[in-house]
Amino acid sequence: MDCHPTGMESRAEKSGDALEFHRSANGDGWFLCRYGHEAPVVRHVPNAASAGKVSELAVGAFLSSEKRGPEHDALMALLSGLIPSASESTQPGGELVACCPSSEGPVQSHVQVGADALLLAVTRVCTFAQDRRLTSASGFFFQQGTRLFLVTSRHVVIDVSGGHFPDRLEIEFHVDAENLAAAAWLSVPLYTAGHPLWRQGTDDGGDVDVAVIELDRAALPPGARFQAFRPGHLPRPGDVMPIGASLLIVGFPLGFHDSLHHLPVVRQGVLASAFGLRFQGKGSFVTDARTHRGTSGAPVVVSAPSAGRQSDELAWVLLGVHSSSIDMGGRDEQLDESLGLNSAWYADILTVLTAH
Repeated sequence: MDCHPTGMESRAEKSGDALEFHRSANGDGWFLCRYGHEAPVVRHVPNAASAGKVSELAVGAFLSSEKRGPEHDALMALLSGLIPSASESTQPGGELVACCPSSEGPVQSHVQVGADALLLAVTRVCTFAQDRRLTSASGFFFQQGTRLFLVTSRHVVIDVSGGHFPDRLEIEFHVDAENLAAAAWLSVPLYTAGHPLWRQGTDDGGDVDVAVIELDRAALPPGARFQAFRPGHLPRPGDVMPIGASLLIVGFPLGFHDSLHHLPVVRQGVLASAFGLRFQGKGSFVTDARTHRGTSGAPVVVSAPSAGRQSDELAWVLLGVHSSSIDMGGRDEQLDESLGLNSAWYADILTVLTAH
């Protein structure tokens, strides 16, 4: 049966020859479509309001596109479900059996891998101006009482000097506790009636490069699975953070991540300034770690000392929020390497921004 790109209600879609694998917050649809015995293609159906044209691409060309978005990860998750597990890969006679998608329900990937709770507290952030995707960044969840917040860098939600003015974010959630390949995106508006929905702070040194946005739990994708830092994860007066202490920065450098399981990667670094002091008069400290664009908004953590702390699945101390790399303006790019240092804002600002 043919699959012709004539609209959302084509005969092929109704018959199951086209399988929808992603729908964006603005209503765009992506389908894995097959023409008889030919190789499958990816079909993009724009939302009606955009008046865009339906288009198709070969699967390989779609996945190799430089403009990577949530739809690419959704297709990867779908394709992973077509690979049978070792226990299901053969039938009597030893022949490999392909697992075909069904229109009766979501495809499972058969991948059931445990992940450190820390990885489930961090989410990928994509910024948009209406339907146009702008940048990728990192963020994490913070809970104050029963209220849930997304934390990221302030320059992710607005950057006047860089001409960056998104009007919404999309963040990713796992939606199946036993299948990390299953994920869904949540669209988070940044304004209502022209007023910003995020919170930001200032101190004696000026603006703090941290923003929090309260999330409506009722709006989360069904089955959303995540971890969240709480005030108890912040450093306490008795916690010792010696200079040179090993720390982790968990995020999505240049958007890189485990695209199958929708998990961030971890960069290791060290504490490069005296913790507790305001570096150069700002509410920040310095880390020595290799970072890239896309890491903005990532949590900076150290392993939680066991003494004096209650058992917690998220056994990490939240030191700060990664902001950006630090460099010298007068550096000779031919003679001097970049410093390789980064600015991170103290996480105690979160208690203020999420207080009420």
